[in-house]
Amino acid sequence: MKVEEVPGSKERSGMHWESVRVRTTALAVVVVGAALIVAGVTMVVLLRLQLTADIELAALRRAQEVAAQYSPTRNPPELLTVSDDVFIQVVDVQRGVVAASSPNVVVSKAIVELKAGDEAEVIPDITGFVKEEDGPFLAVAVAAATPSGNSKVIVGKTLEPVDETVRAVTALLLGGIPLLLLVVGSVSMRVVGRSLAPVEAIRDEVEKISSRDLHRRVPQPSGGDEISRLATTMNGMLARLENSQARQRRFVSDASHELRSPVATIRQHAEVALAHPETSKLEELADIVLLENARLQSLVEDLLLLSHADEGTLELRTQAVDVDDLVFEEAKRLRATTELRVRTSRVSAGRVSGDREQLNRLIRNLSNNA
Repeated sequence: MKVEEVPGSKERSGMHWESVRVRTTALAVVVVGAALIVAGVTMVVLLRLQLTADIELAALRRAQEVAAQYSPTRNPPELLTVSDDVFIQVVDVQRGVVAASSPNVVVSKAIVELKAGDEAEVIPDITGFVKEEDGPFLAVAVAAATPSGNSKVIVGKTLEPVDETVRAVTALLLGGIPLLLLVVGSVSMRVVGRSLAPVEAIRDEVEKISSRDLHRRVPQPSGGDEISRLATTMNGMLARLENSQARQRRFVSDASHELRSPVATIRQHAEVALAHPETSKLEELADIVLLENARLQSLVEDLLLLSHADEGTLELRTQAVDVDDLVFEEAKRLRATTELRVRTSRVSAGRVSGDREQLNRLIRNLSNNA
C-alpha cells in the first residue's frame, strides 16, 4: 500500500484569498461594513429631521409668543432684540413689513395668506426674508390680529447648528467606521484562526503519515463539534488502513508459507531425476508434479478466496445444499486419485443453507489436512 503525497500539501495556510480564514474575515467585514453604513446613513437622516423639527418647534413657539402680544386694539412695544440666528417680522397684507427685529431682514415678496386662529405654516422659500450670506434658515408664519387687520408674524431660525451637528456626526462616522471594521477584521481573523488551528494540526499530522507509520493518529480536539468529529473520522480511516495493510502482509506471508512446500517438493524430485536419470521414472515424476500442481492450484484459489473475503468483495450464492452429497463426492474423488480407503457408512443426510462451491471447498480442505 502506498500513501501518495498530495501536491502542494507542504504549503502552509497563508494569507491568500483561497484561505478559509481570509474569506471568512472578508465576509464578516463586508457584512458588518454594510450594516454600519446603512445604520450610519439612517442615523444621519433621522438626526437631521429631528434637529430640524426641534428648530421648527422653537420658531413656532416664538412666533406664537409674538402673535399673542397683538390685539385688534393695540400694538405691542418694539420687538425684543434677538440674536443673529433668529429674525422676526410682522407683515401686514396692505402695508408690508410692520416690524422687524433685524436689519438683515428684507421685505418678503411671498406673503402667506393666514388669518387669526389659523394653523401655523412653515414657509418653504424664505429667500425674500434673509440674505444668502446669512446661511440656511427655517421660517414659521403665524396669523395675528392687529389694529390694521389680519397680519402675520414670521419667525425664522438658522439651520446652521443642524448642518454643523450633521457634519460633525458624519465626520465621526467616516473616521469611526473604518476603525471599527479594522477591529472586526482583526478579531475575526484571530477567532477564525483559532477555530481552524485544530484543522491545521490534523492536516499537518496527516501529511507526515506514510505507509510505514499508519499507527499514528491525528490529534483529537476536545468537545463534540464538527472538527472533533472530523478527527474521529480521520482516526477511524487510519485504523482501517492499518488493518488493511496488516491483512495484506498476513496474506503475503501465508501465501509464501503455503506455496513453499509444493514448490520445494517439485524441485526436489526434479533434481533427483536429473541426478539419477537411470533410476528415475518419468511416469512417477509426472504424477508427483501433477499432484503438487493440483495442490498449488488449490492453494492459489484458497488464497484468492481469503483475499476477496478480507476486501469484502466475496460474493456468496446461498441456496439449499445437501452436505452428505458433497461428502460422498469428495470420498469418490479420494478413492480415484489416492490409495486411501474412505468409509462413508456413518454419513447421514444433512441439508444446510449456504454457497455450494464454498462448502465443497471446505470439505476438500478438511480431507486434504486429515
